[in-house]
Amino acid sequence: MKIGFAGTVSVGKTTLVKALQELPEFKDYTFATERSKYLRDLGIPLNTDSTIKGQIVFLAERVSELMCENIITDRTIVDVIAFTNLADSIRYDVKKEFEQLASHSLFDYDYIFYISPDGVEIEDNGVRTINPEYRTDIDKEIQKIFIIHGRKFKNFCRISGTIEERIKKIKQVVFS
Repeated sequence: MKIGFAGTVSVGKTTLVKALQELPEFKDYTFATERSKYLRDLGIPLNTDSTIKGQIVFLAERVSELMCENIITDRTIVDVIAFTNLADSIRYDVKKEFEQLASHSLFDYDYIFYISPDGVEIEDNGVRTINPEYRTDIDKEIQKIFIIHGRKFKNFCRISGTIEERIKKIKQVVFS
């Protein structure tokens, strides 16, 4: 089973994955969480400064996760496409080619959960942007990708609320 969480910056994706890691229902899963600091320290530009080379690295990470037997990840190919589409240094035609290529792996997710930013404060982790307008732009882009590529998803679910409410919804969807 391949489960991914998609959403804009600072919505609690990593926190949610770490909480699921503690549950016995998910004991046989591999968990992949935020690697932004590591990648930034390698010199890969993030957020609006991202480059096509950097986004290819992010895409390769997501695709490699999809090669695992059972995985839960706090980033999806949807996120990579959204950040690519909003990167200032990437030409429009390159963005569209990248999206077309990346979208071929969307069907590999058994479940994609979209996490809404509604009611969630931006938290500064020292790596991601804390620009509220950029956060909103990424969220809109993610939702646009869900509309454009919706037929490529096996199972898609929107979640919100507290960590406990999110976990309850995930368990209902995955185990029912």
